Amino acid sequence: MNKPGFRIPLARLEEVNEFMSLEVNPLTERLLGVVEKFGGVEAIREKHTQAARLETKLQRIRESGSPYLADLEWLMEQREKKAFISMNDYYRNILQNRYGEVSFASDNAVTLEISSLHYFPWLITQAKRAIAERELMPGRFIRVRFMKEQEADGDLLAVTAAMDIVGATWVETLDTKGTDGANVHLGGPETITGYFGGPGQPNHYPLKWVEEYLYYHTNYGVKQVLNINAGTVLVGYLLHQLGIDIEFKISVYMGNDNPYSVLWTLMTAKMFSRDDGTTPLIGFNFANSVNNETIELAAFIRKELGFEDKVRFEHHITETWKSIVRQPYDRTEELIEVSRKVKNISAKHEGGTPDQEQQREFPSDILTYFIPKEDVIAAGNMPKFELNYLDKHVALNHTAAELIKAGIPVIAAWNLHQ
Repeated sequence: MNKPGFRIPLARLEEVNEFMSLEVNPLTERLLGVVEKFGGVEAIREKHTQAARLETKLQRIRESGSPYLADLEWLMEQREKKAFISMNDYYRNILQNRYGEVSFASDNAVTLEISSLHYFPWLITQAKRAIAERELMPGRFIRVRFMKEQEADGDLLAVTAAMDIVGATWVETLDTKGTDGANVHLGGPETITGYFGGPGQPNHYPLKWVEEYLYYHTNYGVKQVLNINAGTVLVGYLLHQLGIDIEFKISVYMGNDNPYSVLWTLMTAKMFSRDDGTTPLIGFNFANSVNNETIELAAFIRKELGFEDKVRFEHHITETWKSIVRQPYDRTEELIEVSRKVKNISAKHEGGTPDQEQQREFPSDILTYFIPKEDVIAAGNMPKFELNYLDKHVALNHTAAELIKAGIPVIAAWNLHQ
């Protein structure tokens, strides 16, 4: 039975619609101004379609003389000759004499996710290991590298092409965010309490975020980006309503850590969804503090609002050893339990397994994401950081094995593991 006391009167919704459609509204006018700067909705859609084609990316890579072309050609060759282990063979290797006896809940497949794929060469190292060790490549990659930096060295274009080749979704993190100095009152650790509530996107930053997004959307075919602020989440909904095919995932940094915050987020997504029911909210990263009950309640909300197959819940299974959570942090057992009940989940690996991390002379650290490439090279740390990334790859395959043993299927790079 519906509870009429919690209903929003239609008159209230009409007031919001009236505000959003005011002829003179500086918020919507400024947003439309940024869209027009890129030629309007139709021009943006056409430019994105062209930029997103693999043929377009490869041609640009050839013309630029990129050192990554040979690696991309190698990756395509390995895909065509089926060098990567098939899903059936991977399952057989894990289950051994139980293969064929274990029944799988096909609707509850878990996407294998890794973060952060910082540098394109790491992907090639990872692929070579996956072939040699008969391991799975992720079905989803998160990237947190400076956009301008990776655009300059050709990394961005190479990764976008590689994602099409391997068959995976990926997310970029735009440079426009509060940690870039946007909040003029924040400095170092002595002002850390100023970050309570998130570093945010103060003042004009949501529009700057839109402009940066549209630049990479139209020039590089970037579609999915990280979103960390209520303002940029809202403008993402509005861009989608206008007809721009933006997609974003809500970051763990937004702090959606209880079912009421999840309701707030998904309710707004519903109100600003298109007539076909789609929303740009493609991924939803919970705060690390959530438990399985919270995820199950969130799944109830998601299903009732018609988003079960549209909004993926992204759950941190491992985290970097330093600078983000208390260790040891490993949610594998909880993942197995909750994924029996909740569909459309990804298992995100931001760190190696606690056992592996403790043995490293240089364990993973979330703060390494924000070090310029030239400083990483100058300090001789690139091999250490790449090893941290490979530890995440190993953790991801450990999670995959545990899920398969429990009768829960996994989603890996679909063009590689046929």
